[in-house]
Amino acid sequence: MLPNAIRSDVEVLWAYHNMGHELRPCDAGIGLGSHDLGVAIVATELFHAGMYPWLVFTGANAPTTIERFPQGEAVAYRDYAIEHGVPADAILIDTTATNTEQNIKFSRALLEDQGVNVSSVLLMSRPYQQRRAYATCKKLWPEVQVICYSRPLSLDDYVASIGDMKKVVDMLVGDTQRIGVYAERGFAIAQPMPEEVKQAFERLVAAGYVSRLV
Repeated sequence: MLPNAIRSDVEVLWAYHNMGHELRPCDAGIGLGSHDLGVAIVATELFHAGMYPWLVFTGANAPTTIERFPQGEAVAYRDYAIEHGVPADAILIDTTATNTEQNIKFSRALLEDQGVNVSSVLLMSRPYQQRRAYATCKKLWPEVQVICYSRPLSLDDYVASIGDMKKVVDMLVGDTQRIGVYAERGFAIAQPMPEEVKQAFERLVAAGYVSRLV
């Protein structure tokens, strides 16, 4: 469980990264690889709900995922989806992307190679990656309509699903930093960041949640 000393600050960052987009059918779904199997779970559920006819899973491995998904993130997600009823011929996979920019670029290329006409995408990610995924996609693929979504869990339920409180907070802090840094580097469009978010971020950094900072 989250320590009381940091709970309010973590809740501020958690809420900031949730884009609050309303679900609607899109031309394709893209599941961004990570250590979180919840991406595959929600992508499978939304395919069965008729939200998209094509599903792309993208991701190689990272230090945070190699132990959990030694076969690779996209492969693990595809295997889960097929085991839960998604037709294999509706799934495209990219097994080489190692960052969000590559996730978007390589997924777009896969869909184009398949001849899929894409004007809207449903991006599925870890809850705290929504805002960065949105900002990255709009930088690289500005003409497409982007809806971001994650498995709808509360903060406490999400931490329990991952089983590592510090890892979740470290990555939440790291994603918050990347919102500004990646916009400055030209990797993503700029996003507003309220003062309460900046202050919560700074307090969590001071508290030692720094392993995922760039």
